[in-house]
Amino acid sequence: MYDVVLLTLGSERDAPGGGCGSGEACCGGAAEAAAEKTEERCETPRVPVLACTDALTTRGARVEAVTARSDADIDAVLARLDGPPREDGLTWPDPDSKTRLVVATASDGQLRAVLRRLVRRYAPPPSRRPDDLPGNRTVPDLPPVGVLPLDPARSTTHRDLAAQLGLPRDPATVAAAVLDGAPRRLDLLRNDGGSVTLDGALLGAADDAGRPLHWRGRVEVDDAVLSDGEEPIMACAVGNAGGYARLDDVALLADPDPADGRLEVAVAVPVVTRSALGRKRVRLEVRRARGRAVAVIPRDEKVPFLDDGVEGELSRKRSWWIEPGAWAVWTI
Repeated sequence: MYDVVLLTLGSERDAPGGGCGSGEACCGGAAEAAAEKTEERCETPRVPVLACTDALTTRGARVEAVTARSDADIDAVLARLDGPPREDGLTWPDPDSKTRLVVATASDGQLRAVLRRLVRRYAPPPSRRPDDLPGNRTVPDLPPVGVLPLDPARSTTHRDLAAQLGLPRDPATVAAAVLDGAPRRLDLLRNDGGSVTLDGALLGAADDAGRPLHWRGRVEVDDAVLSDGEEPIMACAVGNAGGYARLDDVALLADPDPADGRLEVAVAVPVVTRSALGRKRVRLEVRRARGRAVAVIPRDEKVPFLDDGVEGELSRKRSWWIEPGAWAVWTI
């Protein structure tokens, strides 16, 4: 039988809730994001944790509930997923581990915090890249994780990542997926800022009335240039899943697939046209591209963004690239 660690993140530093869990609900800096700037909390977070623990224990699993309040606490849990020592001295996950991890999440940012530590633990330095690492990856297959959403309402109000992926939300079903299910491998976005992205990022801001504010930047997807940096941009979405697919009633990402080995990028720019009577009209033009990597070079001093629901500001070039099938979730 399995040893199961049920991990809950217990501090704002490691469980950021700034911004929305889904870009459908806001554009960076919009009113909804401001309202959720503090750490998200569900009213009874321990109820699903206890229910999942009971379901696992009833099935004979040995369960330990851990609350992590620092990166070191997370790393101590992840160390239980290590494989046997390798001749090259690299720390590598154990593909046959009898320890399984469940992450209790109140926001997508919390799940991202754990995946970020997994990447830091198992990604080898470029100078020590092993021969058994796939050529299109910088990390090995990361251990599958079970996802236990702490707030069932987010499946309909904010469409968190668990809802987008169709993962179980009921604690007993989550337990069944961890013990009896199969890993579903998903793509991972890494970026040159040292973090990871599971769902997507939305670059841009809005005023107090929710109207997108213009900014400028060069956006390149592989060899395709979506913006040369001279024209105003209303929003730029970098997507792996579908949470950042819309800006108000305008579709940004056409059909993001979290397991197709490609990221999708959309840039929304205002275009001025004239009617037959000579009247000026402004329409929103959405330019899209798919590829392995995207680079965004802001021309303005700071560009606000949401990355998996976590707020930030972009002041210099940022690149995201796809790691096909790098992480996995337990599912029925």
